[in-house]
Amino acid sequence: MQTDEKPPSEVRASDLSQLEAGLDALETGGRQGPSVKTLFARALSPLIAIGVIIVIWQIIFYLQLQPDYVIPGPRQVWDALANQAEQQILWQSTLNSIRRAAQGFIIAVIIATPIGLALGLNSKLRAVFGPILTGLQVLPSVAWVPAAIIWFGLSDATIYTVILLGAVPSIANGLIAGMDQIPPIYLRVGQILGAKGLPRAWRIVLPASWPGYLAGLEQGWAFAWRSLMAAELIAVSPALGPGLGQMLDTGRTLGDMALVLGSIGMIMAVGILVERVVFSPLRQRTLRNRGLIR
Repeated sequence: MQTDEKPPSEVRASDLSQLEAGLDALETGGRQGPSVKTLFARALSPLIAIGVIIVIWQIIFYLQLQPDYVIPGPRQVWDALANQAEQQILWQSTLNSIRRAAQGFIIAVIIATPIGLALGLNSKLRAVFGPILTGLQVLPSVAWVPAAIIWFGLSDATIYTVILLGAVPSIANGLIAGMDQIPPIYLRVGQILGAKGLPRAWRIVLPASWPGYLAGLEQGWAFAWRSLMAAELIAVSPALGPGLGQMLDTGRTLGDMALVLGSIGMIMAVGILVERVVFSPLRQRTLRNRGLIR
């Protein structure tokens, strides 16, 4: 007579497979990629916030708490931006500012990364130059604009100097902070395995300090963008070409509050766009890969 009972070895193998599957599920916490609904909600949330701000703004405008040349309505600001777009100024200014900020940020990363590695790995260098790096970080970048103008005149070098002096300290300090959080065992194992010099920094230090480094990169971009606006506001010259900061200064010179608010809105929009498109996905991927979010 035949039975459906399995041999003990097959039963043990089946139980082991089920146990492994259960442990895997417990470890991953049932993690899955973000659903379409979640992605849609993330994309929609900034639009909801903007809508709420516009509604409150429109209510204040209707109440006429201040004259419209002091607090213009959303429609007036929109018309001011549309007028700049018709004159081929708006998009050229936006693209020029983004180009300058991106180029300055890339150069800042190239300069700040070896500085951060050197100070993070060498305590003596850090004791000497660490306070200076922190001092440069807390110094408002607008303070460098007059000095940069005296050094380089009204040129692109002035703008990039201000961007670098604003972004480099933040990126370097972010990398140093990330290196401070590396478990010492990682560095010891790398040393035992023979990792030295550049391979050690590239394969061990940078990956292990990536969360802090990423935070420094994000802060460095914010400082680069703010520094660029400060430089474009003060270093105004036809030779430099248009920029959002220059468009903001034009609104101030003309007393056109609608153009001033429109320029501020464009500056904020670019900052939000870069954060949502570049840094937010990187941050979410980092947290997901380290098992910190689902």
